[in-house]
Amino acid sequence: MTWASIDLNADLGEGFGRWTLTDDERLLSVVTSANVACGFHAGDAATMRRVCELAAERGVRIGAQVSYRDLAGFGRRAMDVPAAELAAEVAYQIGALEVFARAAGSRVSYVKPHGALYNRVVRDEEQAAAVVDGVLIADRTLPVLGLPGSRLHEAAAEAGLPVVAEAFGDRAYRADGSLLPRGQEGAVVSDPDRVVERSVAMARSGVVTAHCGSSVAVRARSLCLHGDTPGAVDLARRVREGLETSGVRVEAFA
Repeated sequence: MTWASIDLNADLGEGFGRWTLTDDERLLSVVTSANVACGFHAGDAATMRRVCELAAERGVRIGAQVSYRDLAGFGRRAMDVPAAELAAEVAYQIGALEVFARAAGSRVSYVKPHGALYNRVVRDEEQAAAVVDGVLIADRTLPVLGLPGSRLHEAAAEAGLPVVAEAFGDRAYRADGSLLPRGQEGAVVSDPDRVVERSVAMARSGVVTAHCGSSVAVRARSLCLHGDTPGAVDLARRVREGLETSGVRVEAFA
């Protein structure tokens, strides 16, 4: 399946106190959906408020990027969290962001796990169900953004939550459609031309070349570009231009 339009999302608000990582203001002029860190892997109250205000001003959809409680590891370390605790923490993060989204005249429009949690819920049924339980506590109508075919999407669909399939222009894929772990060589695609080419191919043809060279079907409604990569803003602009030049409309899914 291919789409006449595709959403562009990026991870934003990934700072803490005086430390900043993502160029939120400039990225919000390019993307159509913002995955806002909710304080567990990055972000704090002031940052969440600021990003929500900027997103609302630009008409960008606000998404809660929920994660394990892991500020020191940026949410990328494997953790074992009991299901009930994880569900409560997911709901907590969504609720915190919703306060600032509503204050800015917007609302939380979807939920996306981050980092280690994102990868864990691709295959872990218990952790996936816990994330879904957390979303249900916060808002039973929120779409869940994640990898196609993941346990997360299966659990969300069973619970009656909308699911949105996501692809990555700047991450390498394995033959089974999962992402190549960041610790492996070539996991992050850094060549801008390749990122643009892959992004357009996924949007128009629903196919990407895996790390091993095979073709992988990628049926996605939203395309993620990481805001913490070098040159993220320029890369995002190039991807958007490439999509629009190829005839793909760039617009929010929600």
